[in-house]
Amino acid sequence: MAVNYGSRRVVSGAHYGLRDWLMQRISAALMALFTLLLLAQLLLVSGPIDYEVWSGIFAQTWMKFLTYALIVALIWHAWVGMRDIWMDYVKPAGLRLALHVFTLVWLVGCAGWAFQVLWRL
Repeated sequence: MAVNYGSRRVVSGAHYGLRDWLMQRISAALMALFTLLLLAQLLLVSGPIDYEVWSGIFAQTWMKFLTYALIVALIWHAWVGMRDIWMDYVKPAGLRLALHVFTLVWLVGCAGWAFQVLWRL
C-alpha cells in the first residue's frame, strides 16, 4: 500500500495479500481434513481409547506422513497470522523485528518438538 505525501512516497506493508490469504485458507482446510480423518479413525475404535490406540493410529506410515504435513501446515498458518498481526499493530521496527524472530524461533521449536514426539511413537 503506497501513500503519497506530496513529493514523498511512503511504502508500507509487504504486499503478500492474495498469497497469504490463500495459504491461510489452504492450511486451514488441510487441518480440518486431518481432524475429520482422525475423528473417523477414532469412531472405528471399539472400547476405551488409551495409549495403545493412539500409538497404533500414529504408528502407521501414512498417518505419520499426514501428521507431518499437518504440523507444517499448522506452523505455516500460525506464522502468517502472527506475522500479519505484528506488521499491522506493532509500529516500532525494532520491536516488530524482535517479535518476528521470537515467533519464528518459537514455531520452529514447537515443530521440532512435535516431530520428536511423533517419531517416538
